[in-house]
Amino acid sequence: MKVGGIDSSAIDAMVKQLKAAAARAQPDVNPLAGVAQTEKSATRVDFSQALKASLDNVASAQNSADKLGQKFSTGDDSVNLSDVMISMQKASISFQATVQVRNKLVSSYQEIMNMQV
Repeated sequence: MKVGGIDSSAIDAMVKQLKAAAARAQPDVNPLAGVAQTEKSATRVDFSQALKASLDNVASAQNSADKLGQKFSTGDDSVNLSDVMISMQKASISFQATVQVRNKLVSSYQEIMNMQV
């Protein structure tokens, strides 16, 4: 189910994978029992595919906002100014969220790379 350009099933699958990884990290819990149960209930989601789909959604939101803006500026009566402004704000917010996720991923990567083993 897509909610506001975000595929919630992919997010649910990622949360289940994170819970499985957390269960494996706990020494007092049997990691195999939790992993087997989680893998059966969750479909495998490739991170790169989820990231690409998210970036494609952002790009399509920006493209549709740009097209609506062009239609409005050429004088198309079927396009309202409010629709143009709303689509531009949605595209802007989705882009800003993507930039924040990228920043968080980069900082997490740098933190992991600086860890001593």
